[in-house]
Amino acid sequence: MGEDVKSVIIVGSGPAGYTAGLYSARALLSPLMFAGYMSGGQLMLTSDVENFPGYPKGIGGPEMMVEMREQAERFGLEVQDKNVERVDLSQRPFSVWVEGEEFKAESLIICTGAEAIWLGAEGEEEQKGRGISTCATCDGAFFRDEEIIVVGGGDSAMEEAIFLTRFASKVTVIHRREVFKASKVMYERAAEHPKIEIKTFRQVKKWIAGDQGLIGAVLEDPRDGSEEEISCSGAFIAIGHKPITSFLDDQLETDSEGYIVHKENTMTAVPGVFAAGDVVDKRYRQAITAAGMGCQAAIDAEKWLEEQD
Repeated sequence: MGEDVKSVIIVGSGPAGYTAGLYSARALLSPLMFAGYMSGGQLMLTSDVENFPGYPKGIGGPEMMVEMREQAERFGLEVQDKNVERVDLSQRPFSVWVEGEEFKAESLIICTGAEAIWLGAEGEEEQKGRGISTCATCDGAFFRDEEIIVVGGGDSAMEEAIFLTRFASKVTVIHRREVFKASKVMYERAAEHPKIEIKTFRQVKKWIAGDQGLIGAVLEDPRDGSEEEISCSGAFIAIGHKPITSFLDDQLETDSEGYIVHKENTMTAVPGVFAAGDVVDKRYRQAITAAGMGCQAAIDAEKWLEEQD
C-alpha cells in the first residue's frame, strides 16, 4: 500500500466517529478523520449528559466530545475539522475530496450522523440547549415538575410526550394541523393521558427567553394568524431527523428515509465502506449506542483489511 493511501478514513465525528477513531488508532491503522466544520455532532447542542456510563455527576455534551477526541488523538487519530465534499466509491482505493484536495483510503467509516429538523422560529438558535431540545430521552429529566411542550404530530412526538410525563407536571403537544401522522393507538395513548394536552392548528412563531433560559413561546394559528402565549421551561421538537448523506451522491444503499443500510455487520453495500451512529440508527439515537457502533465499525474495518492483505 502506497504511503499516500490511508488504511482508514473516518468521515464525521461525534461519539461514533471518535470511538471508531480510538479503536482504529489502537489497531495501528493510522486513521484520518474529517470531523466537519461543526465537529462533535448532536451532543454539541446538549448542555448536560447524565446517561453515559462513567460520568456519575454528568458531563456537558461539548466537554464530552472534547474528551473523546483527545483520547482518540492520544493514540494516533489525525483529525481535520473540515467537511467532505464528495467521495468516489466505485473502486479501491476510495477517493475522498476535501476542500478540493483528494485523499485516498482502502476503507471508509461513515459517521456523519443525522441532524434534527428544526422549526426555524424566532429565537430558536439562541435557546438550543437552553430549554429547547430534540431528544426527550437525553434531556427530559432536567424538567422535573415543570411545564413543557412537544412540537410534532407523528409517532415520535406522541412517544416523546408520553415519556416526558414521567418528569413534567404538564406536557402540551403543539401541532399545526388537525390531522395527525401518528398511529391511532399512539395518538389515543397521548390524548387520554391526564398530563397531556393537545393543541391543534398551532405553530411556534417565537420562543420567549428569560434570564435563565426558555420561559415560553408565542403560538400562531396558521388559519387566521391569531396568536397566544404559552408558558414552558422546556420544549422538545419532534418533527423528524435527516441523515447527513448528501456527499455520498447515492453511492450507498439507503432506506426510504435516507439512512444508510448495513449489509454485513457494520459494512454497507460497498465492501470496505462501513457506517456507524445516527447515519444508520433511527431508533435509539443515543451517545452510548453510537459509540458502541463506532467500536464495531472499527473492528469490522480492521478485520476486513486483514482479509484483503
